[in-house]
Amino acid sequence: MAPRPWPTVAPTTTTARSAPMSRTAIDITLPDLTGKRAVVTGASDGIGLGIATRLAAAGAEVLLPVRNPGKGETALTRIRQAAPGAAVSLRALDLSSLESVAALGETLRAEGDPIHLLINNAGVMTPPDRQTTADGFELQFGTNHLGHVALVAGLLPLLRAGRARVTSQTSVAAARGAVNWQDLNWERSYDGMKAYRQSKIAVGLFGLELDRRSAAHGWGITSNISHPGVAPTSLLDARPEMGRAKETRGRRLISALSARGLLTGTPETAGFPALRAATVPDGERAPFYGPSGLGHLGGGPGEQKLYPPLRDNAEAERVWRVSEELTTVRFPAG
Repeated sequence: MAPRPWPTVAPTTTTARSAPMSRTAIDITLPDLTGKRAVVTGASDGIGLGIATRLAAAGAEVLLPVRNPGKGETALTRIRQAAPGAAVSLRALDLSSLESVAALGETLRAEGDPIHLLINNAGVMTPPDRQTTADGFELQFGTNHLGHVALVAGLLPLLRAGRARVTSQTSVAAARGAVNWQDLNWERSYDGMKAYRQSKIAVGLFGLELDRRSAAHGWGITSNISHPGVAPTSLLDARPEMGRAKETRGRRLISALSARGLLTGTPETAGFPALRAATVPDGERAPFYGPSGLGHLGGGPGEQKLYPPLRDNAEAERVWRVSEELTTVRFPAG
């Protein structure tokens, strides 16, 4: 079956297709996504859960690949409460394991249904001590970036069949810093924030390069990037499995500002840039979206200037090439 064209309704103001809002005055309207299949990583809580809920409310069939089945079931319940009749389901995925990523690709390819939206949202942030993935990569680089690279490669036939939009979540942290080419895995000197910046710069460069390569090779997909600004999410919560016994001081400050409607966003509004990036019609699509408020930390979604570390096409090509080598995936030349 030929994929349905993208609707021409741009996100503007609240309509009946919008999910119920909380206390925020900021909203976004999505086009009718009936008949579209969407995959959202990191959707068992936080920003990802909000994104998945809004996509489901707009009529999309939404797949939640999750590592924790219990959290996943809770997420399904919350989505169905917010969007009765939503078509949502779980799949197993641990982005810190390339074997798990490959298994999800095999599962979805066997199902054979085209994918129209892929939002690479999942991530981990600043474990106090260096940790590694199942494949030996520094945890943030391996999970935030390499896991998503392998996922895109594994789903590419389905993305091509759906003429998909791929939106990848980078971060305000990617506004500065660089890829540590001399020590990609931070084995010699670990700095949690610098390693996080590296992972999110790599995410952004890969997302932009994916769009260029799709256009050059006729893959038929489009790709852009977004960032959520700053909001109180689980990224900086207590995470004993990452060596963080309690939430960070920064998390407490962000929560206080968000609750007062100051500067930062909310977990709900933080998902709006990715939603805008994922659903805006091709003819209006921009490379990069984020919050439009002061400092781009909160507010409604809007186009953003690329951060300096994301502007070098040669660096993006290098990230692409090295990512293929590290993950052992290969993208086609045509």
